[in-house]
Amino acid sequence: MLPDPVSDPFGERSECLATRRMRLLGAQFRFDSNSAELMRLVDCAYGGLPRHRLRLVEHELRVSLRMTPDARRHPRAEPPPMTMISGCGLLGGATEPANFVVISPSVHSALVVVSPQMLRFPYHTRYELIEFAVFTLAARAQRLVSLHAACVGRQGRAVLLIGPSGSGKSTVALHCLLNGFDFLSEDSAFISPGTMLATGVSNFVHIRADSLRWLGRSGKAAAIRESPVIRRRSGARKFEVDLRREGFRLAKSPLKIVSAVFLSPEAAGNRPLLTPISKPALLSNLADTQGYGASQPQWRNFCRDVSRLESFELRRGRHPQEAVQALRSLLAAR
Repeated sequence: MLPDPVSDPFGERSECLATRRMRLLGAQFRFDSNSAELMRLVDCAYGGLPRHRLRLVEHELRVSLRMTPDARRHPRAEPPPMTMISGCGLLGGATEPANFVVISPSVHSALVVVSPQMLRFPYHTRYELIEFAVFTLAARAQRLVSLHAACVGRQGRAVLLIGPSGSGKSTVALHCLLNGFDFLSEDSAFISPGTMLATGVSNFVHIRADSLRWLGRSGKAAAIRESPVIRRRSGARKFEVDLRREGFRLAKSPLKIVSAVFLSPEAAGNRPLLTPISKPALLSNLADTQGYGASQPQWRNFCRDVSRLESFELRRGRHPQEAVQALRSLLAAR
């Protein structure tokens, strides 16, 4: 239902077609939308995930998803008119076609606006708009540090797997997953300084086809090959494996970080795969790999707390199973 341009220019009285309440990233989220298609993307991304809790007292975080009118209904030679948008108490406007996110951590709300044209690309809509709003709002409202890192654990304890794109985080995390580790995240972990509890969204893992050579002709490799293929902005193509459908162990609650492990492209050879690193090396590696995290308000507290833990460099073995065994021993020793 389109808003009346005079009495309701921002669409504040527009019909809300669907509402969802979900526990994500340690917080209670409420999603509402005027689009069934957008709500289906929310269900695809976050439905059926473990319900993590980080704090006893918390605010409900609200995300409004709004579909704009189709700009193709208004062909014209001049720029299209402003479209007025509202949601979660936020007011805004943009020219059509509009795709944007507005986040207000102080009022625990975010507004996501999507054009019909953008919905032709559901993967990008999900990751670049909806996930951006959810991750940023959860981190800022709960004062978490967001890291570009994978996170796996056992019996409530976990390690951060840190390294640039292409360093093997997804491959190591996948093999940990296949060997009964608790899986928290593939590339985004959110840490609460002080407690060093980590949460994440364990919905998908993204695997390059060449990484499947380690799995041979196993049933898991066949299942991965049947998964949808997504294409990153970089051009890389990966299988998107829905972990909720394969019977994997997803972390049922936040995990306690006991170590930070930096992945190295260097082969271990005859040396141990895991080598301890010093506190200055730890802080230097974090600064080099976490450009966004290092700019966040809680970064100093996180560095203080993580520097109290042992940290390691993990070199490449002959097979990812060697990394799995090294990490299993590391967690057992903590």
